[in-house]
Amino acid sequence: MRLDELDRRIVALLCEDARFSYAEIGARVALSAPAVKRRVDRLRATGVIRGYTALVDPEALGWSTEAFVELFCTGRTTPAEIERATRRHPEVVGSYTVSGGADALVHLRASDISHLEQALERLRAEPFVTQTRSMIVLSRLVDRPASGLTPP
Repeated sequence: MRLDELDRRIVALLCEDARFSYAEIGARVALSAPAVKRRVDRLRATGVIRGYTALVDPEALGWSTEAFVELFCTGRTTPAEIERATRRHPEVVGSYTVSGGADALVHLRASDISHLEQALERLRAEPFVTQTRSMIVLSRLVDRPASGLTPP
């Protein structure tokens, strides 16, 4: 679904604060609250808005260490197999198939280096993983929500 400028502004406002009322959003985009509600309902029905969530600082929950891990897999490993395996690990906050030398990139969060090492060992134990290459995050420089994306 292609979004018009009003839809983009509504989505950006919801990404800024999903608790904004339809009236507050309407005041910012020059629409009535019922018109905003209709647009939000359509955006939800078409899957543009997939849900609402609280953004919590992982460090506040004790998950202060993060890493990106390249997975190198056996020849016939499918994306579905990688997805199933990585979902089993609570430290995995994202996994992606990628181009280049690695088959997948996994984003991990852990409480400390020892916890990260344990998570890596469990990930390496997956039967299709032949090698990993890890990069520990030292600092986050840019971490913007999807609303920060600009149209193509």
